[in-house]
Amino acid sequence: MDTYVILKDLAIIIVFAKLFGILARKCKAPQVVGELIAGIVLGPSVLGLVQQSDFLAQMAEIGVILLMFSAGLGTSLKDLLRTGVKSLLIACAGVFVPLVLGAILYMSFYGFSAVGTEEFYHAVFIGVILTATSVSITVQALKELGKLKTEVGTTILNAAIIDDVIGIIVLTVVIGFKDPTSNPLKVAASTILFFALAIVLGFLCFKLFNRMNSVFPHTRRLPILGLALCFGLSYISEKYFGIADITGAYVAGVILCSLDSSDYIEEKMDISSYMIFGPIFFASIGLKTTLSGMNEKFVLFAICFVIVGLAAKIIGCGLMSKGCGFTWGDSLKIGVGMMTRGEVCLIVAQKGLNAGFLSGDFFSAVILLILFSSIATPIILKILYAKMPTAKDSAKAS
Repeated sequence: MDTYVILKDLAIIIVFAKLFGILARKCKAPQVVGELIAGIVLGPSVLGLVQQSDFLAQMAEIGVILLMFSAGLGTSLKDLLRTGVKSLLIACAGVFVPLVLGAILYMSFYGFSAVGTEEFYHAVFIGVILTATSVSITVQALKELGKLKTEVGTTILNAAIIDDVIGIIVLTVVIGFKDPTSNPLKVAASTILFFALAIVLGFLCFKLFNRMNSVFPHTRRLPILGLALCFGLSYISEKYFGIADITGAYVAGVILCSLDSSDYIEEKMDISSYMIFGPIFFASIGLKTTLSGMNEKFVLFAICFVIVGLAAKIIGCGLMSKGCGFTWGDSLKIGVGMMTRGEVCLIVAQKGLNAGFLSGDFFSAVILLILFSSIATPIILKILYAKMPTAKDSAKAS
């Protein structure tokens, strides 16, 4: 592709992504929804102003890696340890129930297949897409209600973080099965070995970065070396362990999340991500979304996909919350708070497309889920808090 065509595509994507992002925010929807719609409008489904290319695909891949690195940097290990067992159990239920229901949904429409077949893994991957939680919309809604620091709010926040960690591990395992020469033991062994290496390497890197932070606090060499660690672990995870590169990027962020300068590193990462790589990634999802295959069967599937996606989180997280000692009202709030989808859901879908687990048609269903969950969650939470105030809502998380 000629350089001037690349420059033209970048200019169009950045302008349209920002414009549609602002419009989405005006409509009380996440900015990411606007960027997705911008990609659909620019792509072959509508205007056809921008075509997919290897360059845009590679830029989008870097965007994914930076997003996951930032997500790791934003993780609070102290909060995860503090909330402990309850958040872990709720997160596990929030992964298991959507995974199973998503797979059953796909098989109900496209046929039940034997375990180990390619169609079986396609069905499982639809479930994997539904496991991801994006809590940013919920956090904003809880802030407006003054409930973020309550036991319910803290539980939702930390369960969502653990949820994404488990979801990424499940994604790693499922993608490993795509290789016809792989077997469950080999995939499990590779995953365990990678995380064992990550713990050892993480301890050493944290000590090194902590030492640098004390000598050179808030200097640009920290985010530069942090970015190198991100790319390095992404390379190692995929090249030597067959694990998705986003897993390595996320682990790199977690390694550095406890540094005093972690916010500074995240701030510097967000500049490049916000300015160019993020918009290109989200717009590229829209470019890959095709509307030509949307027959009556697929429209019905997309509607059911949204319903199952929302209901699965409420059922899984809500029932487990009740089992952990919350009231029915608080359990319902936790279930609703966990049903939003966003960046991680898109990242999982993107990896599935690259691995051959799904086609561009399915992105339209994923985008519908993100849109509906982002709009519905704040509204339902406000109704629940108005109708079912409890003592726990005013208690600070211990």
